[in-house]
Amino acid sequence: MEAKEGSPVRHFRIRRVLNAHTESVVDSVAAEEPLEIRVRYWSKDAQVSDSLALTMRTPGHDRELAAGFLLSEGIVCRAEQILALHSLGMEPSNEIVAELAKGVELEAWRLARSTFVNSACGICGKRSRDALAQELPENRNDVFRIGASVLEALPGRLRERQHAFAETGGLHAAALIDSHGGFEMVFEDIGRHNALDKLLGWCVLNNRIPLSERLLLLSSRSSFELIQKAAMAGAPALATVGGPSSLAIEAAREHGLTLVGFLRGGRFNIYSGEWRINS
Repeated sequence: MEAKEGSPVRHFRIRRVLNAHTESVVDSVAAEEPLEIRVRYWSKDAQVSDSLALTMRTPGHDRELAAGFLLSEGIVCRAEQILALHSLGMEPSNEIVAELAKGVELEAWRLARSTFVNSACGICGKRSRDALAQELPENRNDVFRIGASVLEALPGRLRERQHAFAETGGLHAAALIDSHGGFEMVFEDIGRHNALDKLLGWCVLNNRIPLSERLLLLSSRSSFELIQKAAMAGAPALATVGGPSSLAIEAAREHGLTLVGFLRGGRFNIYSGEWRINS
């Protein structure tokens, strides 16, 4: 299944040069616009509205993006904790509001986050890894296994579903894969984090969390933040076309995730959790 909403592509007239010959052509490029995610939540007995995050994203599927951000940040873990998601102003809009249910402790989240986030590096280092360990959902259903030959075929099959990338060459993709290699949903975005958040948001809103029997497949490299998002969604495995960072490997090993990198050209590396991959 592929996600379709709005147009992730913009068109510009440019001058193309090839072998000293120039011509005027229309070029297709990936759309990029800011999205402000706002929240309306309860503090004691009063409802408060505040700005939560600003991200540069490819327009489309903003509801899923906001829901996925709330999940991966540990603010919510179930669909019923999000009462509503709606855009502000006239469509298309670059602002979205998430109305949270009573009992969602946003102030506690802000306090915990302020102890390990700074403007220089964002989420990083051992303190954030410790915080992640405290927030992770318990996954008791560790039955996911996938064949090596199934993994090897995934990048080519993902490329067939990357329609906006084929047109622009500038978008990342995130896909939800079952143990037989079946594609359940694919999202594209100019930001690899946003592509995964859109996918996880779709899972939240469709009551698919935790993802205890699914693989997350990304067209990008892997970093600590992507491991964090996968872990918060309860996914047992993450595979990427690019390579992992050192912190991604360490976090995957600490939290029992299977991490596959350089999945392309009929080969891949297993950095963590090799027992989930059948030869």
